[in-house]
Amino acid sequence: MHQTNARRMILAGAASLLAIGGCSPAEMDSGESEADSGTTQPDPDAIRTVQSVPMGDYEVVLDWPKPLPDDDLSHDGWTWGSGAGVLVESPDKVWVAQRGEIQLPPGAEPWICPCLLEPRRTNTGRRAYSGNEYPYEMRRHHIVFAVDRDGYAIEEWLQHDEYLAPPRGSGLGELGRGPHKLLMNPYDPERHIWIVDDDTHEISIFTNDGQLVRTMGERGVPGRGPNNFNRPTDIAWLPDGTFFVADGYAGTRVAKFDPDGNFVMDWGRPPADPANPGPYEFWSVHSIGISRDRRIFVADREHSRMQVFDENGNFLDMWPTGYQSQVLAHIVTEDDFVWVADWTTGRLVKYDLDGRYMLDIGEFGALPGQFDGAHQIDVDQDGNLYITEVANDRSQKFRPRPDADPARLIRPMVGKATP
Repeated sequence: MHQTNARRMILAGAASLLAIGGCSPAEMDSGESEADSGTTQPDPDAIRTVQSVPMGDYEVVLDWPKPLPDDDLSHDGWTWGSGAGVLVESPDKVWVAQRGEIQLPPGAEPWICPCLLEPRRTNTGRRAYSGNEYPYEMRRHHIVFAVDRDGYAIEEWLQHDEYLAPPRGSGLGELGRGPHKLLMNPYDPERHIWIVDDDTHEISIFTNDGQLVRTMGERGVPGRGPNNFNRPTDIAWLPDGTFFVADGYAGTRVAKFDPDGNFVMDWGRPPADPANPGPYEFWSVHSIGISRDRRIFVADREHSRMQVFDENGNFLDMWPTGYQSQVLAHIVTEDDFVWVADWTTGRLVKYDLDGRYMLDIGEFGALPGQFDGAHQIDVDQDGNLYITEVANDRSQKFRPRPDADPARLIRPMVGKATP
C-alpha cells in the first residue's frame, strides 16, 4: 500500500491545525469549532486536547481507546501502531488489531496519534525487514486486545504477539507484519475470533478467550488450492456457516468453503487485458460482504469497482466505486446498503445494492473525524461506528448525533443487528 504526494500534503496541512490545550474532549466531541465553543478551561485529566472535525451525522468519541495497561511492558514513550482491524462483538466488547507500537519523540504527548506528529510517524510492521534505518523504533506488542465501551482494555492477547507478528529469524512467515483483519461469523454462538493474515498466507481461528483451535493455509507458503492462499484479506459468512475468503492481494480469487471449512470452489483470475478488465477478473480482492438476499459483494480495489456474484460464483453485476478509488473496506448492512471506505478520498460512501450512489461522509486528513487508510468498518448494536486506519495508525469510535438523520448513519452489517 502506498501514500501519494497529495496525501502527504493534506496531512501536513491537517497537522498544522492541532488545537493544543484549547478545548476539552467533552466539548470537542460535538465537532464544534474552538471559536464557537466560547472560553473554556483545559481539562487537566485530558490525555490530549486535539480538536475534532465534523464527520457527517456522527460525533467523535475522543480518547478512545484508552491508554493500554503496562501489564507486560512499560508504554512510557510509546503509542499506537498501524490500525489493521476493529471488530465489534458487542457495545461492551470491541476487538482491535494493530501492527505493533510506535516510539514517540521526547516531549510528545502520551498516546498521541503518530499521524499528528511533525514529522509524522507510522508503523507498517515491515520495517525490521526493509534494510533501512529509521530514526525511531517500533515493537510488536499488543497486537490484539479488546476494550469496553469506554475504551478501557478488558482483554490482552499478549501471549500471541510473536505468533501474530513473527520475529525475524523465526522461519517461514517471518515477514508477517501482523493481522490484516479481525473477523467474527455473526451467526456463530461461540463467537470465535478469525484473524486473516495476508503476509503469512494464513487464517487463524481462536476461541473467544484466545485459544488457537485451527489454522487454514500454510504459513509462508503462497498458493491457490484447498488449503493455500495468496495473501488473503477478508471473509464473509452465510447464515449456515458457509464462508467466502477474499484471496486477495495476489490470489485474484474468491474461495468458498462449507461450514466445516472444507473447500467447495473458487472463481476469479488476473485480467487478460489490464487496460480493460472484465467480469471475474481481479486486481487486489481486498474486502467482501454478503447481502440479505445472499449476493456476494467483492471489492476489486485496484480496478476501482465492485463485482457482485451469487453464492455459486455466477457473475451478476459490476459497478464503479469512483475515479481512481481504492476501497480498503466495505460492509453490506441490514437495511440493504453497501458502505465503502475509499482510501483515495478518505470518505465513507453509501451505495444501494445496485451500485447507485446515495451519499458520502468524512474526509481525508489526520484530525479526529478524518481518515487516511480506513481499513475496517464495524457498527455495534447501539449504532456506534468504529473505524481503524492503517495510515493514520489509530482506531476511532463515533456515536450518532442526537439529531442524526437515520439515512446518513451506517447500520450494522447483515446478521449483526442483535447481540
